Formats: sequence, C-alpha cells, structure tokens
Amino acid sequence: MHKRFVNHCTIELNLIPDGPILIKSGKEGADPTKPDMEFVETYHQGGRTVYLPGSSLKGAIRAHAERIVRTVGKDKNPSDPDVLWAGNPLDDKHREDNPNLYLEDWKSKQKKKDLKDRHPYPGAELYKLSCFVSQLFGSTSVASRLRIEDAYPVDPKQLKLEERNGVAIDRVFGSVAVGPFNYQVCTGGAFRTKIHLKNFTLAQLGLIGLVLRDLNDGWFGIGFAKSRGLGTVQVELSSAVVQYPGCELRDGKISVIGSQQQWTHNHWLLGVREFLSDKDSDSYGFTNQGLPKEDRKEISVEAKPMTYNFGLQMRWANDEVADVTELFTKAVESWSSRLPRRVA
Repeated sequence: MHKRFVNHCTIELNLIPDGPILIKSGKEGADPTKPDMEFVETYHQGGRTVYLPGSSLKGAIRAHAERIVRTVGKDKNPSDPDVLWAGNPLDDKHREDNPNLYLEDWKSKQKKKDLKDRHPYPGAELYKLSCFVSQLFGSTSVASRLRIEDAYPVDPKQLKLEERNGVAIDRVFGSVAVGPFNYQVCTGGAFRTKIHLKNFTLAQLGLIGLVLRDLNDGWFGIGFAKSRGLGTVQVELSSAVVQYPGCELRDGKISVIGSQQQWTHNHWLLGVREFLSDKDSDSYGFTNQGLPKEDRKEISVEAKPMTYNFGLQMRWANDEVADVTELFTKAVESWSSRLPRRVA
C-alpha cells in the first residue's frame, strides 16, 4: 500500500506541561555549571531551545497503544489475522510474539523457496501477519504509517525551566545510594507538533484518538521519571486535515480520479479499505470476519479541493464549527467495530 497514496491525515496539537517534564540528553557536557541531567536541546528559529523529540513521543504513544490493544484483545500471537492482538517488539525469548523476529523468520523461509513457490505479494502478507499495532507503527519488516514531528516551543519566551535535586535511595538499607544530583525540568510553556497518518483505516485513526485522550487525562507520561510524578502533559488539539489526493468532486460527490468509483455525497470520512479492490482487501487482511465491508463514516465536514485544485481535503479546527473531537469520535466508532464480540 505504500506504493499508492489514497488518504492522509495530519493532526496538529500542542503539548502543555502539566507539571515538570524532562527528555534527557544522551550525553553530559563538560560545563560544571549545568545540571547533571540536561533537557535535550537543538537550534530552532535562529536560537537554541529545548524540544520534545518525535522519536520519544512516538515511543510513548506506541507503548500505550499496545496497552489498549492488549486490554481488549490478546498479548500473544493467535496465528489468526482476524484476531486483534499486540506483539512485544522487546521480547527476544518468544519469537512468535515479537513482530521483529517472526516476520524475519517468514521472510527467511520465503528466500529459501524457489521463485515460483514464493508468495506473490510478500508486502501484503507481511502486513496481514503483523499485529494491529505493528500495522500502524511499523516493525523491522513493515514500514510505519505514522510519523510524528519534533515538538518545538510555540513561544520560547513562555518556557519555564528550572533545576531540581534528587537522590537515589538504597532499597535495602534506606540510605543514599547515589546523589545528590540535579536535573533540569520544564514546567511551563507549550510545544507544538504534528502527527501524520497515511493510508490508514478508520480503526487505526480511532486508536490514535484514544491514546491522545489518555495522554491528556494523565494515564501515561513522556520522558524521564514518569513514576515519580514527571512527564504528564495536557493535549490541546488544534486542527486536523484528512486528504484524498487521488479524488475529485464529480456531481457533488467524492469520486476517484480516472475511475467510476464514487460515494453518495461529499461528507464521507474514508479509510484505506474503501479504495482497495476485494482482492487487495483480502490480501492485506481487511476482510476480517464480523467486520462491515465499509470503512467509512458520515461526517458534517464537506470535502473541498486541495491546493492547486487537485485532490480533496476536509478540515477540523477548534475555531471552526466542527472541531477535532468529531473526527476522533467517528473514528473510534470504527475502532469499536474492530473489537471482538463475545456472546455468553
């Protein structure tokens, strides 16, 4: 699916410290006047400033996404693409539960086969064999559909940086084991970032919405010493844009360029499955048992031409009639339909 661009979502948000946060630098400087643990810094807009690396944000978001999936699904590989589950990319003992390992094993077996006996669509099969989280965030065998930009300060002058002191206590004797040491934290200001999703299903978008909701509610944090009160942030959703670069408006309806495929009007939120043939949907594992064939939701936002009048897009913003919560509410409905239904 990475060879085509059928849909794309960009979510712009601000992360506001709800207490002290610290993303540690990986190395210590030689300046004795600086704290032992420094905040990561970079050059931005002509000056040096602290920031939140996209890699750190993505790691925290992925970890919580795995918790959500394991809560409602399974944490072990069921060897059934219809079952919702989340693998463990850090588990080296159980290869069947680590997407970085069992997918590599599958590729190795394919290489040992004759060309005529190899799977005709290895990329689709690797995606189908991946757990739900790896399908979204990627693995060493499957490319990620999600990208997070570094979060830079909205206004560097509004940042509040301070130093704090700490010690490490010996768990046996109760005395000081390491320290005292000092570390730098940020307690005020706002950091702006963007989350990009490409070729996504509505269920995948819904999962991201749930993760951002939980991050805002303080269910998990980012950075250093989360278990000691650091790392909680408020999530301020600024805007969201969903784009269909291969579509146009034809008779007031969303239509695929160069195709007869179209939808009934221009108020549809469309997942990637809507753009695939039945054969491709089956190859990628989208035709799961118990799921509706449609991957779309009716919304209040109207699709309008993108820049240069090529492609279509829909926009949600907090300063407009339809805010971002509508987008996630509709997407979470699709996520709910992906969950297993058990009958007593």
